[in-house]
Amino acid sequence: MNIHPTAIVNPKAQLASDVKVDAFSFIGPDVKIGSGTVIGMHCVVDNHTTIGKNCRIFTGAVVGSIPQDLKYKGEKSLLKIGDNNIIREYCTLNLGTGDGGLTQVGDNNLLMAYSHIAHDCIVGNECIIANCGTLAGHVTIEDKAVVGGLVAIHQFVRMGTLSIVGGCSKVVQDIPPYSTCDGHPTKVYGVNLIGLKRADFSEETIDGLKRAYKILFRLGLTVSHAIERIQKEIPPSPEIKRLIKFIQTSERGICR
Repeated sequence: MNIHPTAIVNPKAQLASDVKVDAFSFIGPDVKIGSGTVIGMHCVVDNHTTIGKNCRIFTGAVVGSIPQDLKYKGEKSLLKIGDNNIIREYCTLNLGTGDGGLTQVGDNNLLMAYSHIAHDCIVGNECIIANCGTLAGHVTIEDKAVVGGLVAIHQFVRMGTLSIVGGCSKVVQDIPPYSTCDGHPTKVYGVNLIGLKRADFSEETIDGLKRAYKILFRLGLTVSHAIERIQKEIPPSPEIKRLIKFIQTSERGICR
């Protein structure tokens, strides 16, 4: 291990042999850190936090702090971070709430400076949360989603795969998969064409999603009637099925 002399690493912490910990950082006793991970200067990694392989955590990040939730009474709760994540300067990631509560971040994510991941959030894989992106408690971000800078997401909101929310937006309802959204409060503006093309979706799949979004958001139908029409008029595909299931399981309703 490459641990700077000014860093404090509790002897009970479990660090892989090639973990690097820079100056003035603190690693708590219940922390586990995987191979190749680098902890920058003035960072805090504490409580029951597990960090995977090849992560980069930059100056001043606070990882595994207790929830900012008055219901939390010191129960044993967890933060799990996967592999190949970049956590930039002064990000904050909290534990879950309740006994065994879990906050989870997947693999290959970029959390830009000052991002906040609150208690019990689930962040998938290959997501980007831009500077000062803020997730309240129990938010779910599916794979390959993009949260713009200064975006605030209300508790219990879900954000679907390959969706994108523009900077400074206020998100109070679920963001459908494959969508481009923006505003205060957030509204859907269409399909995330750039994201879909970068992900190598076929023209047929993209065309089906565009038709589905027109039915959902441009014809003035209720959500249930729009879904019925999508199922009748658009050939089924995994993406269309995922979109429909996401909407049908929404508890807060979707942005429209």
